[in-house]
Amino acid sequence: MVSSGSTALHATVVEQIGLRIVQGAFLPGEALPNADDSSEMLGVSRTVLREAIKVLAGKGLVESRPKTGTRVRPRSDWNFLDPDVLSWRYAGRVSADDVRALFELRRAIEPVSAALAAQRATPAQIAEIYAALAEMEAVSDDGDRFTKPDLVFHQTILRMTGNELIGSLAALVETALVMSFRLSNDNPEGQRHSLPLHREVAEKIAAGDALGAQKALLVLIDNAEDDVRRSVENRNKRPNGRSRQS
Repeated sequence: MVSSGSTALHATVVEQIGLRIVQGAFLPGEALPNADDSSEMLGVSRTVLREAIKVLAGKGLVESRPKTGTRVRPRSDWNFLDPDVLSWRYAGRVSADDVRALFELRRAIEPVSAALAAQRATPAQIAEIYAALAEMEAVSDDGDRFTKPDLVFHQTILRMTGNELIGSLAALVETALVMSFRLSNDNPEGQRHSLPLHREVAEKIAAGDALGAQKALLVLIDNAEDDVRRSVENRNKRPNGRSRQS
């Protein structure tokens, strides 16, 4: 049986190496330090390191071959849909291209999901989305507390589609939403201004208006992207490029 301590250590090593790769400390085609050097640098056994490399290989980041060691794979091979890789990508300085990519991903998934939800949602699911909306309204001036019900709101829409493949994207959407929240966490207006847009999405779904739900969610995403772009631009103008809360 693997202890919780071993699991945490393994996850830490995966994150340390993965973050360095995705943030560019190790470039595509570059060899990682050999096992002895890496083990010493990270303070872990070769067994832990080997298992971490296997996880990173599964994410498309590295490949190991006899005699040549472990090398970083081309970016085109990286699984950017992996929640960890997606999170690592947005962990450092964020560019306008990064913002665009994030919201293009959301547009590819969420508006169509809202249309399907309007056609297929059960009364229980509609009650769940309204409950999430009520909680969002109650904590709209608290960015940290707002995150949880907002995640529930968006993930419920994916599950409302009745499509198990789309429902399985909930973890991916969660990571994308968390990145959106992190990038806009210094918005002095909080999230109250987004509530009417969220309510319109819920009402269109409850009314069975597929096209209306799709359009409403697209407007919601467009406005969220505007918020994030302004926040990122302001953050990148600061000397250290960091938010006031970091």
